[in-house]
Amino acid sequence: MTADEKLQDWQSSARRVECEVAKAVIGQPQIIRLINVALFARGHVLLEGDVGVGKTTVLRAFARAIGGEFERVEGTIDLMPGDLLYHSYVDEHSRPRIDPGPLLRHGEKLSTFFFNEINRARPQVQSLLLRAMAERSVSAFNREHYFPHMTVFADRNKVEKEETFELASAARDRFMFELNIGKPADPAVRRALVFDPVFHDTEALLEQVEPAVLRWEQLNDIAALIQRSVQASATIERYVLQLWEASEAPQRFGIHLDGVDMGRLILAGASPRGVSALVRAARVLAWMAGRSHLVPEDVHAVLPAALGHRVFFTPVYELRRAELSDALVQKIMDTIAAP
Repeated sequence: MTADEKLQDWQSSARRVECEVAKAVIGQPQIIRLINVALFARGHVLLEGDVGVGKTTVLRAFARAIGGEFERVEGTIDLMPGDLLYHSYVDEHSRPRIDPGPLLRHGEKLSTFFFNEINRARPQVQSLLLRAMAERSVSAFNREHYFPHMTVFADRNKVEKEETFELASAARDRFMFELNIGKPADPAVRRALVFDPVFHDTEALLEQVEPAVLRWEQLNDIAALIQRSVQASATIERYVLQLWEASEAPQRFGIHLDGVDMGRLILAGASPRGVSALVRAARVLAWMAGRSHLVPEDVHAVLPAALGHRVFFTPVYELRRAELSDALVQKIMDTIAAP
């Protein structure tokens, strides 16, 4: 099979994943598309949203659709790094036992790791997870353990602030996307979620998702092929670099936000890793659309999710991050002329 044939074959698989997840999750087509993009761009995803909007359901649906092994950890104040690596207990013969923990028990078959309420976990636990995300390996039991196919999804509780540890800037930068899952606005979707019994039984709902529609163990190879196959013109390259510069010094491009001293707003703009992630995601979106080249619309579609959490504000404005980051990214898109 040629490279083009492989890409076409995997396009069908990518569309099937979205269709299968949509059987269990309604009213969130944009979230489903961006999570799918992250999977094929091999990036990790941080989720935010109000309680009960379906964050866990959408991730379980994706985990079922892509195959491989799934693990979930609940963030708590007393969770320690070792809890991710091993589980100690007394067996039925009253003997102490140590078994592999959630990060290790599936070995290289681990494809989806979901850390629920990551900001409830201590910084030591977050640090271990960041190492696993960056290197897809950890050290335990005197050797290295690898999970090359793993994608990490983390949910951040933004309602309670007591006994929480906010993610550091460097930690947020490790996530390709930060997605905010809101309540659906469509009245028909709202009615279905409340009154249709189909959506009251999550387990039965997830059974509708066809399992393992992908060859999940080949995701890394196909992702690399996508990046090699989708090209960016010199014009698109200049455009992306301008967007990057605007995230570092928006006032140089005439970008202003009401009630904000733009000279004191930015502590640090997007990192090289962040802009690279933006381009990787845009290439996947172009591939899903059947194109072998980038267009500005590909960049625009992933820019808010890839850039908003990577622009760091000075302390005086950091408390208004939720309001300012979205507004700044939108102003950057509106101000920098697209080719």
